[in-house]
Amino acid sequence: MTAGYEGHTLRHVRPPSVDALARSMTDTGLPHPLLVDAARSAIADGGSEDIEERARRYAHAWARALLQPVVNATGVLLHTNLGRAPMAFAADAVYSNLELDLSSGRRGSRHAHAARLLARLCEAEDAIVVNNGASAVLLVLAALATGRGAAVSRGELVEIGGGFRVPEVMEQSGAQLVEVGTTNRTRLADFASAVENSGNDTALALKVHQSNYRIVGFTAHVTVAEMASLDVPVVADIGSGLVDAACPWLDDGPPVWLAGEPAARQSLADGAALVTFSGDKLFGGPQAGIIAGRADLVRQCARHPLARALRPGSLVLNALQQVALAYLRRDGQAIEFWRMASLAPADLQVRAHAAVAESGAGEVAEMASVPGGGTLPGTEIDSFGVMLDGDQTAALRAGTPAIVARVSEGCTWLDLRTVAPDDDQHVIAALKSLG
Repeated sequence: MTAGYEGHTLRHVRPPSVDALARSMTDTGLPHPLLVDAARSAIADGGSEDIEERARRYAHAWARALLQPVVNATGVLLHTNLGRAPMAFAADAVYSNLELDLSSGRRGSRHAHAARLLARLCEAEDAIVVNNGASAVLLVLAALATGRGAAVSRGELVEIGGGFRVPEVMEQSGAQLVEVGTTNRTRLADFASAVENSGNDTALALKVHQSNYRIVGFTAHVTVAEMASLDVPVVADIGSGLVDAACPWLDDGPPVWLAGEPAARQSLADGAALVTFSGDKLFGGPQAGIIAGRADLVRQCARHPLARALRPGSLVLNALQQVALAYLRRDGQAIEFWRMASLAPADLQVRAHAAVAESGAGEVAEMASVPGGGTLPGTEIDSFGVMLDGDQTAALRAGTPAIVARVSEGCTWLDLRTVAPDDDQHVIAALKSLG
């Protein structure tokens, strides 16, 4: 339709069909409903840009927002933004004996599989699995200390990622926070006084791993072994998930950088009634929370109504089972975190030289990897990688797969400790593309 106006002709152009525009982008691999959303957004925006190019830009943004593999070249082994511990796990579309006792044919417990292996690993009487580390603490406090006191050192009232704080978790559990000692110095007498003066209102003493910070200087803290002399159960939240300080799954034993990290087996041996820890940190498995220790206390946790709300599904339990079996086989190389953590710097240096030689970009540089995930603050692990001038991180993320690196001192650092050897070719291709 046309209309005259000051000697000119105005042409009213009909917008393209949403369906036709969506169908023109089937090569993107996105399902049709998402392509329809991209087409509608492109038409609504208007502008001078070609409408199909604009629609493809929206479709590309949709695709980039989906979960997908990335190459971690940051040198942070347990990178929270990248899913913490990487692990390979695949399951066929089959049923499992999740809650079926195959011997009797009766209903079983989902805690009879992975949790039993975890208890064996920790040398605990029993164990239960929930959906993350914070849930483990929440459930223990709710099951054992609702309406009663839980004594915690002021120096251990930590805040973990996302702003979650121990006092707030405790409040939600229904337990009453009993602060003892000071920020930098807490003694056994402080705990004993809190327990003795509470009139049996203190249900437990909680020791919290400081995880992502350290207090140094004029300090004093109470060990699990010392706390075990109290007249209440001791719960040790070791957080990071080191199973055994001896690291029997590693041929060379525990690495130097692991010194001082609390472990589940040793904490229980020192007298903790329960330990709690995450499954996706030093344990090297999926996101989960583990509670292990005295059978009677684990049963109290399992019977609490929150246990059902916090329980994981069969995929998580199956993945935990596979990792636990690798530990029991003493096969650290089958656990990706420990494979990466134990790589020799000399081998990483060889890979870095190969990447620079093949791509013709960057230079080989010594680097320092870190455990990450709120574990072992200040700890560095010698490493090697490729250093580039300037900030190249946006360009590296734009590729497929995206490569995530870090910037320091005006340079981009790609640490090969956290790059799987099979991904070296992706790194080389990205370096070439930077020109």
